[in-house]
Amino acid sequence: MRVLKTFGSIRTRLLVLLLLMLAASFGLISHKIYNDSVHEVRELFDAQLSQTARLLMGLVRHDLDESGRREMQTVLDEALLLHSARNPENLLGHEYEGKLAFQMLDDDGELLFQSASAPPGLLNDMIEQLGLALPDGEQPMRERLAQLARYLIGYHTLNIGEHRWRVFVLHDSRDYHWVLAGEREDVRGELIGKIAQRSLQPLLIGLPLVGLLLWLAVGWGLSPLQRMADAIRGRAPDNLSPLVFPPLPNELEPMAAALNRLLLQVNQLLEQEKRFIADAAHELRTPLAVLRIHAQNALEAPDSADRDEALRQLAGGVDRATRVVAQLLTLARLDPNSVRLSMGKTDLLAFLRSELAELTPLALNRQQDLVLEADDQGDYDLVADAPSLGILLQNLVSNAVQYTPTGGCIQVQLLASAQAVVLQVQDSGPGVPAELRERLFERFFRLGDGQGAGLGLSIVRRVVELHQGSISLEDSPLGGLQVSVRLPRRLV
Repeated sequence: MRVLKTFGSIRTRLLVLLLLMLAASFGLISHKIYNDSVHEVRELFDAQLSQTARLLMGLVRHDLDESGRREMQTVLDEALLLHSARNPENLLGHEYEGKLAFQMLDDDGELLFQSASAPPGLLNDMIEQLGLALPDGEQPMRERLAQLARYLIGYHTLNIGEHRWRVFVLHDSRDYHWVLAGEREDVRGELIGKIAQRSLQPLLIGLPLVGLLLWLAVGWGLSPLQRMADAIRGRAPDNLSPLVFPPLPNELEPMAAALNRLLLQVNQLLEQEKRFIADAAHELRTPLAVLRIHAQNALEAPDSADRDEALRQLAGGVDRATRVVAQLLTLARLDPNSVRLSMGKTDLLAFLRSELAELTPLALNRQQDLVLEADDQGDYDLVADAPSLGILLQNLVSNAVQYTPTGGCIQVQLLASAQAVVLQVQDSGPGVPAELRERLFERFFRLGDGQGAGLGLSIVRRVVELHQGSISLEDSPLGGLQVSVRLPRRLV
């Protein structure tokens, strides 16, 4: 949790991750560049040793006498600025020149000339460190050295004195010379290190610059998100209109769409609540006024008979207000934007039998016949929410009971097909004119002297919509109205 709090900002997380990756990448690249630079510089120095040895071999002839060798030594010393009369205070000229050493020997191993920085006995030390030994016998030295030539010629790394040397050995079989050119490893290492480090300097200098550029780039890349946050933060709490943003990156488009969809849903819920409050206030105003009148009549009744009549009317008004409140709450609960149905496999025939058993007393109270017609062998299984189906059936049957005259008949039928189950409720009431049937689904619309709130069929249609079904109104074979509800067996 502490790590998350420390890196709570997306910008900080991105920068830390990118800088770590960048540092790791620079480290690997630097390691590769350093190793390659060291290898190439070593190859260059080795080539320089070989070139120096071949140059010396080309300058010295086999018939060079003693005076010629001394003159050659003097010339080489002056060339290397070891004894320059023109520059006595700077004998080396460059700090590394005196550490490049060479020797030239004849075939007998006798020293012809050498640089001042060359260690003495270089050839003998080399033979000893390479684990070689001059062959015994009476052979001349040149023949004995010739037998070791194949081991001595080439590059060697040796410990001579206090230093480690890189030596190149060359043998001239025509002029019978041995040329040894060497360089101290500490000098080579120092030069190689400086060259390799200088090749890494651009990377080391560029890392902070790239980090700064990353900081600016990440900030620029996240600026649309910051603008979106500022726009949301600056919104008034009661402003639920869709958010309007300038063109957004593809990654933020779904977020903006989701926010606008959420605002729309919240706005719909608020509108639903406002509508419910308005509907309740509208529909309860009249029943409450009537209740007050009945109560006042009961209080002012001159005799017990008038008082009893007023009280009976008061009880009827309470029942009507109770039905209105119950239906309003049911309608609000079944709003498509908020309801959560518990869908499950339901045997509609068994369900109807159970529900109609509870509704039968309503019909018996008005001396009506409530009949269920269905094929006992039929398949009436479907996926549905049983509680909402109960609300649907109660509203259809109670409406039929209310508008069917005393002694009438109400018939509930079930029809099955491969894709759906059809529920039909027929009554022997007065029926509804065709031009008014669609208006029955409007809230608070009532025909005649009905005592309902005008919400029954609105609730029924809401339940049907939640089950992806359909509802229709036709003339009933019994003479009244027929309500047909088609419910699919499976929801899409």
